[in-house]
Amino acid sequence: MNQMTTRAAGGDLITEEQAGAIRTALKTSLYPGASDASVDLVLAYCKAAGLDPMKKPVHIVPMWDNKARTMRDVVMPGIGLYRTDAARTGEFAGMSKPVFGPMVTENVGGREVTFPEWCEVTVYRQLRSGHIAEYTATEYWIENYAIKGGKDQDQSPNAMWTKRARGQLAKCTEAQALRKAFPEAVGSQPTAEEMEGKAIIDGELVRDERRSSTAGAITRQQQTEPQDTPERQALYASLQEIASAGLDAYAEAWGKLTPEQRKMIGQSGHETLKSEAERAEAEVIEP
Repeated sequence: MNQMTTRAAGGDLITEEQAGAIRTALKTSLYPGASDASVDLVLAYCKAAGLDPMKKPVHIVPMWDNKARTMRDVVMPGIGLYRTDAARTGEFAGMSKPVFGPMVTENVGGREVTFPEWCEVTVYRQLRSGHIAEYTATEYWIENYAIKGGKDQDQSPNAMWTKRARGQLAKCTEAQALRKAFPEAVGSQPTAEEMEGKAIIDGELVRDERRSSTAGAITRQQQTEPQDTPERQALYASLQEIASAGLDAYAEAWGKLTPEQRKMIGQSGHETLKSEAERAEAEVIEP
């Protein structure tokens, strides 16, 4: 007996039985607990983009719809899809490891949280001329973290952003860098990692406005400028010498510093040294 057929995302014909098996796998393994409607969104997205849903290129993100006054699921690409699309261009030349700013402690939503102040990632793209172009992105934890939310509208970070403060921020920073480097490949839609805990306002995906409406919910501990001690002067001079070799050398050296050493240099010192490294690299590239 002949079975009715349909087409998978890649264009191959599959039977209804196979399509049912895919749906079951998505609901039980890749998106456990997802509703039929949300799985339909995933399948429709993958079909339109020619993606294999079994590789989980997209995520289901629950978001607050300000107009409908309810939560609804939105399908968004994951950082993995960004990486895949960039690699498929044949021009992806790697990326730097994440460089983090100093660890800070703040009262966020009534709870004390420690997290890296910022993260920086550079993506490299080999242009047709053979030149390796650099695209650097800097993102701040306080501007990206996902809130717990819920019926109490808890403004403190959720479990993932509390336990993996560096990892989650690094994903958001990497996504921004990949968008800069490969705009035609990854597009402009933000990733699921970036939009977790955000809201939909007038049809636009934006940061949850409830966070900014809680006056006094975020209290920053004031940071003083580092003292210019002999120890700091020696460390600064050492980093300055490394910066003269270019941005890669400086980024590697900065990544090896301890939190105490980074605090000793300070954010302004780091930015000055990074600028020196960028100028040194430009001088090396100039014919």
